Order: sequence, then C-alpha cells, then structure tokens
Amino acid sequence: MEPDNDAPPVAGAWAPGKVAELLGVSPVTLRSWSARYGIGPPAAGRHRRYADADVRRLQHMQRLIARGMPVRSAAAAAFGGRPSAEPGVPAADRIRELADAAEDLRYASLAGLLDDVLDTLGPAAAWTDVLAPVLRGLGDRWQRGDPCFAPEWALTAEISLAFERFGRRFPAAVPARPVLLACCPAERHSLPMEALRAALAEAGVPVAYAGRQVPAETLADLAVRLDPVLVLLWSMTPSTADDLLADRVRGLGRAVGTAGPGWDHLGDRGFPRVNDLESAVRLAAGHAEG
Repeated sequence: MEPDNDAPPVAGAWAPGKVAELLGVSPVTLRSWSARYGIGPPAAGRHRRYADADVRRLQHMQRLIARGMPVRSAAAAAFGGRPSAEPGVPAADRIRELADAAEDLRYASLAGLLDDVLDTLGPAAAWTDVLAPVLRGLGDRWQRGDPCFAPEWALTAEISLAFERFGRRFPAAVPARPVLLACCPAERHSLPMEALRAALAEAGVPVAYAGRQVPAETLADLAVRLDPVLVLLWSMTPSTADDLLADRVRGLGRAVGTAGPGWDHLGDRGFPRVNDLESAVRLAAGHAEG
C-alpha cells in the first residue's frame, strides 16, 4: 500500500492536501496563494509541509478575506503583521453612536453596533480605536461629577457579551498548548483581557481565559493542569498587581507575562511586560509559535 501523502507524518507537519481540506479551498488555490504572495513553508525535499503556525495564519487570512479585505492585503496582514483594520465608518461616529445607545439604555442597538464594529475592525482595532475611548468618555463624566452608572453598566455588559460572541466563531482547529489569560485575583476590570482573548481567537492562537476575581490557588492549579505556553496576568491598578502570584506561577515552571498599568510601579521583576493590546497579542502569539 502506498503511503498517504496527505497525512502529516508528525505533529505540526501539515501536507498541502490536508491544509486545503481544513480551509475548504482547492489545492490549486493554496498553491496560487503561495506563488503570488510568498506565504506558506519552503519545500522540504519533494514535499512542502505547513507548521501549525502557518495553518493558523492561513485561517486568519481567510477570516480577513471573508470580512471583505482583498486577498493580497489579507495575506500581508496575516503573514506580515501589518494592520488588518479597514475602518470605513469614522471611529468618532462609532464612539458617538455607542455612547448615545448606552445613555438611552438601548441594549439591542448596543449589541448590533458592537457586532458591527468587531466584524469590521476586528477586536484589536475595535478596542483601541472605539471601545476604550467610549469607556474613557464615561469615566470622564464621572470625574466631572456626572454619575452615569446605568449607561456604563449597560455598555460594559454588552461589550463583554460581544467579545464572547465574536470569539466563539473561531474554535481552535489546531490543537496546541494554550496561552492562559487571567486577571489578578483582586482585579475587577476584565474587558482588556476579554478583548485580548477575542483577538487571539481570531488569530488562531489557542487561548484559555480564567476570568476575573479567580483565587490565586485556582490560578496556580490552572497553570499546572493546562500546561500553558504563557500565563499573562492583568492588573489595572497598583493595588491589584499580585507579584507573589506571578512569582509562584514562575516557580511552577511556567512562562509568565504581566499586562496592564498596575504593574508599572514594581519595576523590572524579570517578567515581560506589556501595556497595550497590540504588544500583548505579539507576546502571546510569539509564545504560541514557540
């Protein structure tokens, strides 16, 4: 019996036929993408083999194409790390629409607007350019003595639900050790990590999200049992940064990163530190790709 050349001989070595089948495209299309845009692996002997990271990038490229991006631009964004957002509607207009819908507690409108901004921009640009600014606007109102608890509550809840809906579209097709995202146990502000989870899911990076206000003991147990390639701990304020937990997880033999402004006052503790979504995505994706 002749060997099945479409079956990967080892984990992480995908034959072109299997990649084409997974993506739902013809092998001819896959070869065309490789020739035109210089994506995919070099030939190894007589056969080309795609690594897991190549497959995840191709899946990301497909999602960008489905969102309306030209194939060449999608290939550059997925394989070259260039921005993939195509704004269309000005960010200022999106911010105003969301703020108005939140003020009037129009939950259905909020859900629709949020789904649209995530579909159009993707989670990273949506968070940086639209969602974080509208939340800062509500925070500024609080500072001016204008309580806006109900609009802030409505908007925060709907953003969380929108990230959840978005991320569920992208189940990891390539099994691998995940990146574990966790808020420090005392941290109540979780939306930045939810944005990161959605961005990593879109990029095909396996991710596990622990949520907020999870006890340190539970986080340490997750760090052992999930065997993550990276544990990224989020803190928004100095009072919630848990350096003892970071040291404990590192002592378990896990790579640890710290995210958010809450860690700034601790200085260099030997952990990679990120303070924006783009840097966090790069850090997590780099660990996922080994």
